[in-house]
Amino acid sequence: VQLQASGGGLVQAGGSLRLSCAASGRTFSNYGMGWFRQAPGKEREFVAAISWSGRTNYVDSVKGRFTISRDNANNTMYLQMNSLKPEDTAVYYCAFHIRPYLSATVARERKDFGSWGQGTLVTVSS
Repeated sequence: VQLQASGGGLVQAGGSLRLSCAASGRTFSNYGMGWFRQAPGKEREFVAAISWSGRTNYVDSVKGRFTISRDNANNTMYLQMNSLKPEDTAVYYCAFHIRPYLSATVARERKDFGSWGQGTLVTVSS
């Protein structure tokens, strides 16, 4: 199983970025996926998840600004990030749920995910 995250970069506060996570080596449509982020000196934290059926879940700090989606035909997950803030600066990681058919609402802790991608850096300047 391989995950390749991309789309990070430097953006001014209030701007937008779209992250992509391309997957291979697994029946993509059977698994939920998620985005986590890790800022310097901080723990990796949950950002958003999307279940195998398309249900979504977000951490409160990004609700209304970020949108997670998936394209099963192309084995790719996305994170559209709008109204970015300096506190969104972090390395963003994508991952699969560790088992198929898990709920995005229930399975949102780090232990619920595996097969982590390499991360993509998002820097938001003030």
